Amino acid sequence: MSALPFDHTEASEGIVELKNLIDNAQKLPNIPKVVQELIESFGDENINNETIAKKIGADQVLTAKVLRAANSAHYGGNRKVGSVSDAVFILGFNAVRTLVLASGMTGAFKAPEGFDLPAFWHNSFAVAATCKWLAKFSKDDAETAFTCGMIHNIGELLIHILLPEECKEIQKVVDRGARNSDIEKNVLGFNFPEAGAELANRWKFPDAIVAGIRYQLDPLAAPEFSRFAALINIADYIVHTHEKGNDADLLAHFPNDLATKLGINMVKLAEKIDETNDLMGGFDELIH
Repeated sequence: MSALPFDHTEASEGIVELKNLIDNAQKLPNIPKVVQELIESFGDENINNETIAKKIGADQVLTAKVLRAANSAHYGGNRKVGSVSDAVFILGFNAVRTLVLASGMTGAFKAPEGFDLPAFWHNSFAVAATCKWLAKFSKDDAETAFTCGMIHNIGELLIHILLPEECKEIQKVVDRGARNSDIEKNVLGFNFPEAGAELANRWKFPDAIVAGIRYQLDPLAAPEFSRFAALINIADYIVHTHEKGNDADLLAHFPNDLATKLGINMVKLAEKIDETNDLMGGFDELIH
């Protein structure tokens, strides 16, 4: 799957300011070393599962979270997952990597004043689980799709951490009906997808994931169509429609242009769309 890398050469003044802001940030979240190694393992076919499992097992907090989620109803099964090695054997390395990434990300960020961190992560995992569900229809990698959804909104949290006062002013305008990303761009010179893409780039996520975050609001505007941006866009639409209680209108306003571009068969998707009402099982375990 091809995607353009995050292009710094064409960065606007706002993006340059964003880069400088992150460069000089004292509050930039740190992720555990093993999580960084897992990020770098995307696309590495020679990854040693046993070595990674040992490294994960050495982190007691990560291990506890991963095992709690692995034993949740979402992952089903009658077998008790008692160790990281068991989890890799039963669930597969990619699924365990997703769980560790999720555990590491949720533990890396501290909530800024007035920011509802549990609600933020709940929404992030809802979008992630929906991305993973959609990937079955678009034939994209399900775990990568989940990872994209999980961090699609990470720029919003980053902006609140680094620029809390500016966020309060932005929120006043948003409360009067303005679109958040537009006001961020106007006030800061960059918006949350750009901030999230820059952070994902710093953390060495693959270019396809960085592009997915960056172009999520308008996947068709990307220099090269980003499949993961389209999955995030559709998943976000589904989650927000459910949250508003407008399930009856879900298919009426569905982003069919993106679905077509992804090669999704809408007849088959429509038959299963009710499954999107309950995709969160197990992921709330990672928030606490």
